[in-house]
Amino acid sequence: MSNVHQSNTLTTSLTRPGQANSAGDARALYLKLFSGEMFKGFEYNAIARDLVTKRTLTNGKSMQFIYTGRTTAEYHTPGNAILGNSNGAPPVAEKTVTVDDLLISSAFVYDLDETLAHYDLRSEISRKIGYALAEKYDRLIFRTIARGARAASPITKTNFVEPGGTQIRVGTGNASEAYDSDKLVAAFYDAAAAMDEKGVSTEGRVGVLNPRQYYELIQKVGDSGLINRDEQGTARQRGQGVVEIAGIKIFKSMNIPFFSQYGTKFGATASATNPGVAAPTNTGDFVSPAVEDAANDVAGINNEYGEETEFANSCGLIFQREAAACVEAIGPQVQVTSGDVSVIYQGDVILGRLAMGADYLNPAACVELIAGAATGSTGNAAF
Repeated sequence: MSNVHQSNTLTTSLTRPGQANSAGDARALYLKLFSGEMFKGFEYNAIARDLVTKRTLTNGKSMQFIYTGRTTAEYHTPGNAILGNSNGAPPVAEKTVTVDDLLISSAFVYDLDETLAHYDLRSEISRKIGYALAEKYDRLIFRTIARGARAASPITKTNFVEPGGTQIRVGTGNASEAYDSDKLVAAFYDAAAAMDEKGVSTEGRVGVLNPRQYYELIQKVGDSGLINRDEQGTARQRGQGVVEIAGIKIFKSMNIPFFSQYGTKFGATASATNPGVAAPTNTGDFVSPAVEDAANDVAGINNEYGEETEFANSCGLIFQREAAACVEAIGPQVQVTSGDVSVIYQGDVILGRLAMGADYLNPAACVELIAGAATGSTGNAAF
């Protein structure tokens, strides 16, 4: 009897950290950890989401954005009724952004593997799922901004010419100048002036460069004071240490279009479309994949994001919040199998998903840095 009593006491006092209020499913709370890790991985890697105009879409497949042009001032004639400007200003146009198909990243976690693993298997997988979704999210948005830099204003009313996008050349025609810090700084000042001249707000201006460009800039701290003196140690190195150039806050990313690839392009010999940087060893096949051509794009994309050849000389982006619009029908979410399905397969499918679409909104707020194109050309044909 004493043994039975002791056994019951031990069972009652057993701590089950996965239970909610010490009752029910012993694993009920473990999925919360997975969700949190996925969101943390997504938020840490997705920088574009908070830098552009974002809207949530419900009960529809697309969202309309209204673009209002400028109006004019005129003198009043005594006795005349005031019924609006005589030329019908301001003109108005629309931009419609459609949601792409569901974007997913998933993994199957086998129960036995999870039992034998000496580390938190789900936590590791969750972060990688978050990274995958964030990578695609940023790439699509950055491609739309590059397209916007070559586009005209959506306002086409007669006698109203609204400003369009801007391309700024880094250097004088050599692709390797994309890594020249002095020429990058000059390009940033040119971009700031261009946006000023086109009436773009100074609030929310940012620039995104690839890592090598960014690190070239932060080495100029002694020469031009680009780094805030309060930024110390890792704060300066993590990708947001360069406070500003001409009021433009700098970020680094491997997801910008860069000479028809993402983030970087290797090749020891410089050319019109290659900056001539030798690849470090063992880079892996996930570093620097080519920007997808339309023919090779995965089915499910419902917006125009451009093709590989159209980014042949792209080497950086500068933009203001109005540059692009992002529509989310389903924000980053986590789903996981359970119950009978888990019993049948002896494991869980863990799924991260989102549904979004993006397009450029105000071309005047988009600036594309180009390098390597012949002097006098735009570097990329408008499309």
